[in-house]
Amino acid sequence: MLRPALPVLLAASLLGASALPAAVQAQPSAAQTNSGSALSVEQARAAAIRILNAVKSGNAQARFAQFSPEMQAVTSPSMIAATMRTQPKVLSYELLSVRSGMSGSTVEAELTTKAGKRVVFMVLNSAGKIERYYIDRADDASSTVALQFVQAVSTGNFITAQSFLSPSVQKELTPAVLQRKWLGLQRETGTFVNVGRAVEAESTPDTRLVLVNVQFNRLSDNLYVILNSDNQITGVDFPENPAGPS
Repeated sequence: MLRPALPVLLAASLLGASALPAAVQAQPSAAQTNSGSALSVEQARAAAIRILNAVKSGNAQARFAQFSPEMQAVTSPSMIAATMRTQPKVLSYELLSVRSGMSGSTVEAELTTKAGKRVVFMVLNSAGKIERYYIDRADDASSTVALQFVQAVSTGNFITAQSFLSPSVQKELTPAVLQRKWLGLQRETGTFVNVGRAVEAESTPDTRLVLVNVQFNRLSDNLYVILNSDNQITGVDFPENPAGPS
C-alpha cells in the first residue's frame, strides 16, 4: 500500500498529544472533589506515594481502583493482573518531582525494577487518580518502542498503549479512542492474528518512521508509527483502506 513520505504523513498524523496502572486516591475534601480543582502539592505527593506502593505490591485490584473512570472503562483487574505478569517487578521507587496546577498534578518518579531503572511521569486528576502516564524510553530502539506499542494495542491493553504516546498526543488518543480505532480497523481487515516485524523506514534528526507489520485473518498490513527524538509516539496511521493480499 502506498503512503505519503514522512513529512506529509507526519503533518497528517500529529493530533496535538498502562500498564503502570494505579493510584489509591489521596483524600481531598468533598468540596475540592466537587469543584474539580487540582490537588495541592502535598495531596499530590500523598497520592503518588499510594500509587507507587500499589505498583510495588502488585495488587491488581488496588491498581484498577486507582485509575480514572475513563481508564477503568477499557480495562479490568484481570487484564491488569495479566499485564503485571509480563512486567519486571518493581523493587523500589523515588519521587523526583511533584507539581500541581489548575489542569492537574504531575508526578515524576524513578522506579527500580529487576530489569533496571525507569523514569515515569504521571498526571493525576483532582481525586488523586491517574488520568494518563508515560515512561522515559529515550534510550530504547525506536523499532522496539513501536513494536511494543502495537503489541499493547493488539492485545487490548489500551492504557499501556497510551503510555507510549507523547504527552500532547495522549490528550487526543485516549485509551477509548485507541480501542475504537483498533476495532474499526479489524472490521476491514478481519480478526487480529499476530504482530510481525518492526522496521525503521525513514528518519530525520527529530523524527523516526517505523513500519510494524500486522497479520489479520483476511490480510496483512503495516501500521505506520511516528516517534520523536525521545522515542515518544507522535503519530499513528490506522489505515482506513487496508491493502489486500499481495
